[in-house]
Amino acid sequence: MNSAKNAPHPAKLTPNLGLKHRNSFGLDSIAELAYEISSAEQLPPLMQELSDQKLAWRVLGGGSNVILPDALPGATLLINILGQEVIKSNEQSTWLAVGAGVNWHELVAWTLEHHLPGFENLALIPGTVGAAPIQNIGAYGLEIGEYIDNIEAFDSAAHAFVTLPQEACRFAYRDSYFKQNPNRLIVTKVVFKIPKAWQARLQYADLAKQFANTNTNTNSTPTAKQIFDAVCAIRSMKLPDPKVIGNAGSFFQNPIVDKEQHQRLIEQFPNIVSYPDTTGKRKLAAGWLIDQCGFKGKRVGAVGVYENQALVLVNHGGGTSADILNLAERIQTEVLDKFGVELEIEPNIL
Repeated sequence: MNSAKNAPHPAKLTPNLGLKHRNSFGLDSIAELAYEISSAEQLPPLMQELSDQKLAWRVLGGGSNVILPDALPGATLLINILGQEVIKSNEQSTWLAVGAGVNWHELVAWTLEHHLPGFENLALIPGTVGAAPIQNIGAYGLEIGEYIDNIEAFDSAAHAFVTLPQEACRFAYRDSYFKQNPNRLIVTKVVFKIPKAWQARLQYADLAKQFANTNTNTNSTPTAKQIFDAVCAIRSMKLPDPKVIGNAGSFFQNPIVDKEQHQRLIEQFPNIVSYPDTTGKRKLAAGWLIDQCGFKGKRVGAVGVYENQALVLVNHGGGTSADILNLAERIQTEVLDKFGVELEIEPNIL
């Protein structure tokens, strides 16, 4: 991650690169010009070249939260900037700088090995560190935006590197400044601020239940490693392994409704599943809504809805982005008709 004094090696170019194994849906997609970015310093000359040639471009990290079309014309930037290091520490916090290409789950495991707890609720989320703040990934009562101190990125409009402090990132539920301004900022490094005063987060039902079962005869608080293991176990039960069956994890965001709408829904559907939101609203369980519409386990040609979790769309093999989006539209329409609630697609559609 350190800047080289000499001119960097140019980004490696592979024409007509097949991306089937670089996206978790396993979609056959061909990148006309694929550039592997292994250091931030490769970006300025490359972006200048793409600008001069007026070539379209996009960034692809781990490919775990995208829906790829059959062909990607122009340039596809494959971010592979690695490395992580503690850059500062005081009595309250530790600052950790991480390259955008680092695998997210491997980073979570690394932080626990190095006695930096805090990320354990986000274990087993696929993708890269650079993609994590764009979506403001979250699970089991934690969103990564809480832990971000600043982000280094290349601003394609200004053609310069910028550093965005946490407040400039505009983190919200599955949202950020990066997501609101697509194809402007290319994340190269994320600096996390990890508090040393750690507290277990067990408010989500699945986690609370897991430890209620294991700690029946004791009041002890689970360790970060125990929470990490529990989250891995729960996610493995609910979500299919992309290496076995193509998927992008949760396909729809959990919709947020105000108290009045939530009350009306409870009157009509007493068993509706929801959680309190930090703004005082209610977050509905999208998987429950989809299940109630009869989609759980449903297959439509080469794609379908996962049998163990209605929130997950899967590619059984040979499916296309059009197949997935057509099924998603059917689900959105039926949920809206039944509940009056709009579902928003979580993965990015390229």
